[in-house]
Amino acid sequence: MKIRVLGGLAAYYEGGSVHLGTPKQQLVLGMLAVHAGRLVTLDKLVDELWPDSPPRSALPNVRTYAANLRRTFVHADGEAMVVRRPGGYQLLISPDAVDLARVERQIAHGRALADAGHASAAIRVLTDAVDNWSGLLLPGLPLGPVLSARRELAEREHEAALVLLAGFHLSSGQPEDAIRLLRPHAARQPTREGLQAVLMEALLASGDSAGAAAVYRSTRAALDEELGVRPGSRLDELHRKALETGRRLPDSRDRSASSSPRVAPSVSWLPRPTTDFVGRQDVLDRLLREIRRRSEQAAVIQVIDGMAGCGKTTLAVRLAEMLGTQHPDGQLFVDLRGHGETAALEPQAVLLTLLRQLGVPPGRVPTDFEDRADLWRRELAQRRTVLVLDNAASVEQVLPLLPEGVGTVVLITTRSRLLATELGVPESLEVLTPAEAVTLLASTAGADRVRAEAEAADEVVRRCGCLPLAIRLAGARLAHRPSWLVADLAARLADERGRLGQIAVGDRTLVDAFSTSYEPLDERSRQVFRLLALHPGDDLSSPMAAALVDLPLPETERVLDDLVDRHLLEEKANGRYRLHDLVREYASGLSRRIDPPRVLREATDRLLELCLHAALSVAAELEPRLRGSELAAEPPSRPDLVAAISPDVEWLERERTTLTALVAYATETGSDEFSWRLARSLWRFFYIRTYFDDMLSTHRCGLRSAQRLGDQEATAQMQNYLASAYVRTGDYPAATKLVESAVEIYEELGDTRNAARFRANLTVVYWLTGQLEAAAQLGAYLRREVLLGRHAWIDLVLPNHGIALAAIGRYQEALQLHRLHLFLARSASDQFQLLNALGHIGMVRSRMGDFEPAVRIMEASLRLRDRTGHRYGEPELRVDLGIALRELDRLDEARHQHETALRLALDNGERHAQCAALNELGTTAGAQGYPQEAIRLHEQALKLASRIAHPQEQGRALARLGSLLVDKDPDEARRLWRRALAIFERIGGPEQQRVRALLLGMSH
Repeated sequence: MKIRVLGGLAAYYEGGSVHLGTPKQQLVLGMLAVHAGRLVTLDKLVDELWPDSPPRSALPNVRTYAANLRRTFVHADGEAMVVRRPGGYQLLISPDAVDLARVERQIAHGRALADAGHASAAIRVLTDAVDNWSGLLLPGLPLGPVLSARRELAEREHEAALVLLAGFHLSSGQPEDAIRLLRPHAARQPTREGLQAVLMEALLASGDSAGAAAVYRSTRAALDEELGVRPGSRLDELHRKALETGRRLPDSRDRSASSSPRVAPSVSWLPRPTTDFVGRQDVLDRLLREIRRRSEQAAVIQVIDGMAGCGKTTLAVRLAEMLGTQHPDGQLFVDLRGHGETAALEPQAVLLTLLRQLGVPPGRVPTDFEDRADLWRRELAQRRTVLVLDNAASVEQVLPLLPEGVGTVVLITTRSRLLATELGVPESLEVLTPAEAVTLLASTAGADRVRAEAEAADEVVRRCGCLPLAIRLAGARLAHRPSWLVADLAARLADERGRLGQIAVGDRTLVDAFSTSYEPLDERSRQVFRLLALHPGDDLSSPMAAALVDLPLPETERVLDDLVDRHLLEEKANGRYRLHDLVREYASGLSRRIDPPRVLREATDRLLELCLHAALSVAAELEPRLRGSELAAEPPSRPDLVAAISPDVEWLERERTTLTALVAYATETGSDEFSWRLARSLWRFFYIRTYFDDMLSTHRCGLRSAQRLGDQEATAQMQNYLASAYVRTGDYPAATKLVESAVEIYEELGDTRNAARFRANLTVVYWLTGQLEAAAQLGAYLRREVLLGRHAWIDLVLPNHGIALAAIGRYQEALQLHRLHLFLARSASDQFQLLNALGHIGMVRSRMGDFEPAVRIMEASLRLRDRTGHRYGEPELRVDLGIALRELDRLDEARHQHETALRLALDNGERHAQCAALNELGTTAGAQGYPQEAIRLHEQALKLASRIAHPQEQGRALARLGSLLVDKDPDEARRLWRRALAIFERIGGPEQQRVRALLLGMSH
């Protein structure tokens, strides 16, 4: 399988191309392809598809699109797979199968070769990359914020490759090749000054001064119209050369004009430049554009802040180098020591250093601070300089150093947020993108080694959190160990407790970098920082943080804001915070060394208690019987935090991955009471949203905790609700064993009420495993118990008994039970029971031949599901709706319902629903005149039904395959019908009569 995202989205394999569906579905594939191999969260997909106002159905729609793609890829060649992960989806595909990733790796390789001085090899690789670049990223699709930014980044990468390759052509005396390469892209990007400058140099080198002047005029016009700015000094200088060359004799060619000599600065105190500068092109371009625009009116002050190790100094030095031509009179640099073991430099000492860098003799430097500052400003007023103030501690440290007049650019780097009107808007630096991170690793550890183990390299940079300093240290460690594979380093980094120790070279460690941000904190902020690492989720809310640290919410928020300002914590959204993976590990290590085990246990118990009460308040709305039930708990110790969360179903959706992780965390740390109670409180939410994977993981943990506690009732609860997940995913033996064990526990405890409740669940298991009469008899017994007033679980007994009766053809009795269920649901205003009852009534009416009313009733149930977000049972409902539509000869609509049911069932992992959808889709395909497709679908249904031991769908698949083959191969048809009849005679139900009639018809 190959996927193209450049020049238009396409997916193709050896047997042909793949139909990709609607534009929104194509956007989902675009997101997955651009992030191939990585998790793309549902939130990101929703934001990409509906950037402004997502509809209520956004999440179900995204799941449908992803399920469509999953099924499409499986039916293609199987080399690419869309898989559902907790919180989102992932495209599993070969790294070179997506054209963008493949070309970007070529560009990175070419750049690395160029940096290493291998010009010929770099030209070959870059030429291939440029030739393979087939156009814009995902043209024609309505891109959202992520893909729009990715398109811009891709274009920058492409442009950088063009410019680098053109530079090689120029240096080798082939300006015509450079012009041919640059002209088409330059015409599409008239405001990219760097690109236009190289084109002008090439034109001048070829002797086309008029062409160079024309490029300048068009660029100036575009800059004025689109950005309202003038061209920079580099373009102006090239324009002057073009005009001067044009005034010479027509046949005089000045080839030397191709590269304008750079004016050497009078002084340069910048650190040795980094030879392997990677990424940040968009940041550099934006800052250069802004600085050039602002530098004509006043001194430019630009703050660059970010966490330790994110590359602030490297970026500032790079920027200063690029500004050297426009500011040739000095490039100054001072480390202000704002974050380190030694004391921060005082402004007076910094001024002395800066004046000496400018060449002012010691005797001329005043001792008085005000006089010294005045001399500093007068010296700067005579020069055009760039000043880098690195590692600033505070506003008070840098304000006395700032110039006043035009001509100076000041770049300030800091780990803290410096808030002052004089400093303007800061540039907050993020970590590298994964592609940039791999390129940096290649430049540090060796391009050949990294290219040979691409997957291991991806793992290394992921473990380094894409943090530049971490990658440089890890890469240098690898470079000094030629016997290591990249996979060896990845394996060492996989041990999270020892990972920071692996990210070190000599005396230089990542721990030291983090320590210089941590040590200046006061004791309260230090403890908050350490305890935040206990949270097991990706991010946390401020109420959760307040529970962990046991502080009032306003005080917690103030500490969190301070940690954000110091770049020890990231604020991902308003009120939601995240520790970078390596910072989390650093904080966790500190916590294990400093905080007593009792403090850590109390902190996690406070968090678990808060989440349990928040989840319980929502569960009580979804499942009213929980009020006063087995989950009754003491009032919350922090009702203020529960109120601040304001929990509802959307809160559960937003915190789903965190809550799932908390259940596992509670089991791992021995907080068993919290584990099983939190799992149970999440059950109904997982069930109605069809998160069966989450249900399985949480309830397995809850069961383990309940058994460890020796709590029989809790064990029975976990067994019963874990069984419901096994039922939905097709593991009927495991479900039967668990429910029977739960019933046995309650019978031993003398709790006949709950024993009967759980026994009602066996009705469904018996129905699915073909024990239809047993299901009907059990349902009848339980119904009598309920009507005699012995048990109150009528909303559970009625639908299960009705399903069993319908399965054996007792439709009128089933209809009565489902109508009673509907009446009770309306009386209780229970939306879940209401939509469930409507779906069952529609199903029975369809089986009775009342197709028109059946369609109306089932469509009403679907509308109610859309309104409430309850997705439980939707695949089965759509299967039954499609059957009714097929009987009304509305075949296209029937097919749509059956295809949708199959997608949902695949997405949810509901294998019994997959069998039914495959069988009914096959029957509909046959009715539409596609017998081969019908045969293929029934064969798939038979294979899956046999695997999960679902006899009803096995029999249906066999019977319908026989009907499709009767004219072509009567003997085979007879054999299939006999197999089907044997199944139906064993399990019972009305279908045995139909199959028997088919066999009798053949014998006559």
